[in-house]
Amino acid sequence: MTEAHEGTADPRLEAEGELSMARLALDGGDLRHAADHVATAITFAPALPEIHELLAHLARHPQGGADLFPMDERVYLGTVVCRGHVLASLGDRAEAVRLLVSAQCHSPGHAWADVPWMYDPGLGAALPPEAVCDAIGRLLGVAGDPVPEAERAAFAPFLSLVRSAIAAHPGHAMLLWSASILVRRLGDTDAAVELALRSARIEPSAFAAVALGTAYRAQGRWAQAEQAWRQALDLEPDNLAVHTDMAEMLAEAGRPEDGLAWVEAALRKEPDHPSAFPTACVLRFGRDGDLAHLVALADHLRARPDNAHAAGALARAAHGIPWVGRYVGPTEAVVNMLHQSLESVDGTGTPELTVALYAPEPPSALLAFVRALPGSDITVGDIQPPDPRYTVPEVFGGDRLEPVRRRLWDFDGTAPRPNVAPPSASAAETMRDLALRTWQHPVHAYDEGVRLAGLGLTDLLGVLVHPPEPPMDEPGVWPDWIRLVQIWACLGLTHYEADRPWHGSVRRRALVDLAFGPEDWVTEAALFALVALAWTHPDDRADIAGLVTDRFHAAVEAAGSRPVTILDSIAHLVLATPEVEERVRAFAREVLAEE
Repeated sequence: MTEAHEGTADPRLEAEGELSMARLALDGGDLRHAADHVATAITFAPALPEIHELLAHLARHPQGGADLFPMDERVYLGTVVCRGHVLASLGDRAEAVRLLVSAQCHSPGHAWADVPWMYDPGLGAALPPEAVCDAIGRLLGVAGDPVPEAERAAFAPFLSLVRSAIAAHPGHAMLLWSASILVRRLGDTDAAVELALRSARIEPSAFAAVALGTAYRAQGRWAQAEQAWRQALDLEPDNLAVHTDMAEMLAEAGRPEDGLAWVEAALRKEPDHPSAFPTACVLRFGRDGDLAHLVALADHLRARPDNAHAAGALARAAHGIPWVGRYVGPTEAVVNMLHQSLESVDGTGTPELTVALYAPEPPSALLAFVRALPGSDITVGDIQPPDPRYTVPEVFGGDRLEPVRRRLWDFDGTAPRPNVAPPSASAAETMRDLALRTWQHPVHAYDEGVRLAGLGLTDLLGVLVHPPEPPMDEPGVWPDWIRLVQIWACLGLTHYEADRPWHGSVRRRALVDLAFGPEDWVTEAALFALVALAWTHPDDRADIAGLVTDRFHAAVEAAGSRPVTILDSIAHLVLATPEVEERVRAFAREVLAEE
């Protein structure tokens, strides 16, 4: 099924324009082209009465009917919707509903069925209850749990159909428990409980018990939910999905250990169960805070990318965790001064300031300040060793650290200047379009970074110190904008010549150079890119854990004699890195506690 034409400023005007073309074709006796224009019009305004008037005319026309909207191999969405409405007007409401359900599943956010005949109280009686159950099952495959408030109106016609079917078939147990699930997702938990109870009284089943337990859970009635799911397991002892439901409900009710016992019992029967394993990982993480559980979940998801339960569980668990579900924001004094100065002018302009820093701060922080407040001047006081302007191997020496071959920053005294050329205009625009994207977890960040795989190494390095203008005209966004540009550029580097082995690759060399170069926000961005690689490439985890550990130790050593503004961020990166030794992780937690 191909997509509808969308993206216009006024969909109704587009629909009316297509209807005008349809009438012209109809006046010329060309029903086929008239039908094509109506099919296009309905994708812009599915409920427009004029469309349905013309559809009714095409349905009654001697050369018309449903064949004007054929179900070819690559059928157009508007054709499916029109065929459904034509069939309904010709009396074949079962097939009409099936087609509208198909359209709804293909594009759930549109009200394809919002027409009077779908609200006919007699519609449910005209359809076999099995057909309604099938429709509910397909809709549940695309409906959120729960359906967001803004999207519920699109499902209203189908909810009307379900209610009329229940009135016509009050003793159909499957229809009742199926309806219970749908109405619960659409926000009516009282009706969901009542329907599930009716189904269980007519024909006790695990399906009815599960629907009842889920409805009770939505109401926060934990004891009743547990009782219902125990009844489900009495009927189907090996239903491991119910074990998972029970575990999540008990955790939500404040009994995580009891919940973990349920999924662990399920895993003893099926160690890699698609529902129980993700839930177990999340509950274990909630118990001890060890990100290794979420890494295990990411490994599970990588092997089973279609596991929606695993994907949702990982996203929810990672949410808000520094450098796992979000980036760590800037903390430098110069950034604080930037925001304070912008607040003081109350939006009346951007001041030009002279700022004296008693110690050096990351070059990217200074760049953010002068890009936000052009004409400002920054001076830096004495530099305490170890000198942040030099690369880590230069400062600390020794054979354990790899030499840095690429330096993004050079310095005129204490004033930083880019040491690489600006990116091409097309690369800057590509980055500008991408940089505001967020990620759910490191695997998602790595996958999204592939959008930059087409950029060359020179462009990816150039954009780190020559960031494009942000899409919003607000000076205060510059610090976070630069950080995001740098993060995504480094994620793009993880895909540079990705077909080459990691060891000895240009992408590894480049990321190591950035991570161990002059102390900067780029350091954090490169380390995060390494973290994302570790989450997605188990064979490279030991190497990356060693790199992150070395950079952390260097930051800690430097912090013994001078401020290191990125130290707490690097400590969070340590905690986000798979296979870092526990003693190093414990040290990172101590650093964060002190900070």
